[in-house]
Amino acid sequence: MPNITNSADEIKFNMVQLETGVRLHYAERGKMDGEVIIFLHGYTDSWYSFSTILSLLSTECHTYSLSQRGHGESEKPDHYNISDFAADVKAFMNELGIEKASIVGHSMGSFVAQRVAIDYPDRVKRLVLIGSAPSATNNQGISEFQKIVGTLEDPIDKTFVYEFQSSTLLNPVPNEFLEKIVSESMKVPAHVWQEALAGLSKVDHKDQLQKINVPTLIVWGDHDDFFTQEEQKTLKNRISKSTFKLYPDVGHGLHWEKPRETVNDIEKFMQSE
Repeated sequence: MPNITNSADEIKFNMVQLETGVRLHYAERGKMDGEVIIFLHGYTDSWYSFSTILSLLSTECHTYSLSQRGHGESEKPDHYNISDFAADVKAFMNELGIEKASIVGHSMGSFVAQRVAIDYPDRVKRLVLIGSAPSATNNQGISEFQKIVGTLEDPIDKTFVYEFQSSTLLNPVPNEFLEKIVSESMKVPAHVWQEALAGLSKVDHKDQLQKINVPTLIVWGDHDDFFTQEEQKTLKNRISKSTFKLYPDVGHGLHWEKPRETVNDIEKFMQSE
């Protein structure tokens, strides 16, 4: 079990061995007996994707930000289907003795969050989907990006990574933050870039979204180049207890561009009935 300190304000780090056979790195912050929120990052990101959010959220909650398999400092095995990522979340909760949690997912992480809610409904209290969609199949942007990613070899070119991460933004973020985001993506080897994207490209939850029966907050930036507003409507219509929030003049990485607003919306949602 991880070592615990007494400081609720401090972001702490640890590794945990899961029953799925993977060792995951994670960050945590907040009161040990606070309501649990688990954050799941997007493609080639890590726990650091939610670093600003963790720092701003009230410490009344106990927050965990995972570096999912293949990402950051976590182990890099061979399997990267969305169901594999979801099984890791359940295993993480089992290992840390978390009965139920609210799950917040961005982009790829939002599909993992959906999968957790579909496959393990008794483990999810609330759901927050950031830059999400019902499906990633037949997504032209992902298909085109797969062709490029398929040519990658180690070591990954830093300029390529920088251009990829910058492309998710409409508004500038602090240079130090973006450089750290890029450095975290540089930890992802070429085979994970390829296999995780292949797994993402096969996801289609359209006909299973009605199985999600927990309060769900859907947030989307109107300059998201990956997923459309029409797809947000589908999420809203098919998830019965969902609420939609549009962020104007924001790109795909809205929690990077508007962290304070994101935190306010998450905290308000956590307090709603």
